[in-house]
Amino acid sequence: MAEPVLIAGEWRDADASSTFQAVNPRTTEELPGDYPVSTWQDLDAMLDAAVDAYRVMRLLPAETLAAFLDLYASKIEADIETLATVADEETALGKSPRFMNGEIPRTINQLQQAAAAARDGSWATPTIDTGTGLRSMMRPLGVVCVFGPNNFPFAYNGVAGGDFAAAIAAGNPVIAKGHPSHPKTSQMLAEFAFEAVKETDGMPASAVQFFQRSSRDDGAKLMADPRNAALGFTGSRPAGMALKKACDDNGKLAYLEMSSINPVVLLPGALSEKLDDIVEQFLGSVLMGCGQFCTNPGLVLGLKGDGIESFITKATEQFNAKPGGTLLNEAGQKSLSSGIEAIKSVGATCVTEGQAGDGFSVPNTLLKIDGASFLSDPEKVQTEAFGNSSLVVIADDVDQLLAIVRTLEGNLTGCVYSAAAGGDDEAYAAIEPDLSDRVGRLINDKMPTGVAVVSAQNHGGPYPATGHPGFTAVGFPATLRRFCKLTSYDNVREARLPDLLQDTNPGSVWRWVDGAYTQADIGAAVG
Repeated sequence: MAEPVLIAGEWRDADASSTFQAVNPRTTEELPGDYPVSTWQDLDAMLDAAVDAYRVMRLLPAETLAAFLDLYASKIEADIETLATVADEETALGKSPRFMNGEIPRTINQLQQAAAAARDGSWATPTIDTGTGLRSMMRPLGVVCVFGPNNFPFAYNGVAGGDFAAAIAAGNPVIAKGHPSHPKTSQMLAEFAFEAVKETDGMPASAVQFFQRSSRDDGAKLMADPRNAALGFTGSRPAGMALKKACDDNGKLAYLEMSSINPVVLLPGALSEKLDDIVEQFLGSVLMGCGQFCTNPGLVLGLKGDGIESFITKATEQFNAKPGGTLLNEAGQKSLSSGIEAIKSVGATCVTEGQAGDGFSVPNTLLKIDGASFLSDPEKVQTEAFGNSSLVVIADDVDQLLAIVRTLEGNLTGCVYSAAAGGDDEAYAAIEPDLSDRVGRLINDKMPTGVAVVSAQNHGGPYPATGHPGFTAVGFPATLRRFCKLTSYDNVREARLPDLLQDTNPGSVWRWVDGAYTQADIGAAVG
């Protein structure tokens, strides 16, 4: 019998068109457990229940939302070892340190930060103009669907990750989709989330709903439905764009994180000063998690000369010295291999000759190409080869390097390594403005794979890194603002205003009043 789905406050048998099983990436063998592919009947029932939940949640005090998020975080923390064991079996990413010491603690932290943001209320940007009697603030948006990726089974999971936490903290119910690469992990998280819902006074039973999978047509129909308000998506560009089209065609918001090759510029002075250190950082970054990070440095840009040639030689030796890691699934193996072949078809050459590892695996791959060949077909050369591979582009001079930068698609990150002594400053000044235009996070002198969950973070960027360059998927409270709408109150009586806009409630939050930020005694509850 297939595992159940969570609909309208109960675990029930799915109305399923078929079932699937997870696969152990190391052994390529199917794992125990049958998981359902839900039909539209399940999704339709979830939408009805989510609308009912929204009508309750939009009026809940912030403390209720925060209490749920904190309780959910504590349940994950209490069973961290079991979750890590299950996730490792389904993804081969590593129980420790990846899950036990990294991703699961990050997920717990995200939920707790979302709770703190809900309590604080500043995300709602309460604004008061006493001269006109107008007041405004951000309010919850409605039903939010969250689709998580395969490479972060906790931190971006549809029923636990940053999008989920942000949507709930802003007062929206979530319909969460699991991922076929880690269905048991997602099921366990959904169980903990529902336990927390039931144990939080005031939370409606349908605040969180969960299904494993649907057909593509039903997924698009879910996005297009009038009862849906927004999508939070992390995954491939083709899937993201198909869902975005369904949203766009029907006036729904879509916040997408899709593809990014995260260019790293290595200027000659930096290579002269600290070549070995840069090679070590690069290897650690590009091979971490078998290269399956959204901030994996898939493109290196350098200037012709001994420095970049020495970098290639040393990196090649390191790539060849160890077998390729285990990828998440067979689809990832095929996608990486086809991406490498697409880049080679434009004139790139492979400089490595290592071996594949266990299960779904591709040898660690380093490619190189000259600047003129890159510029002959920049779109194809920027094909995302998602995994343990990277491409080095050797430009003739700074002018050609700048021309290459100007052809880059939008990316999550862009990095420049330059000499501490200042020898690269002129080249940096020429390149940085155009590189900054094409990335969400500009980095100096370190690799891009670390994404700190702090309020100043931007994990976003221009298309195709995301569907909108003005928002971040990481960093509270900013990430909440994707799942809300601006509401203005004109001449509304004091007692009828949301608490954050009233003048006479206990609590404290920053407000924008008559052209200046002030901190006054007002309600801390978001209603």
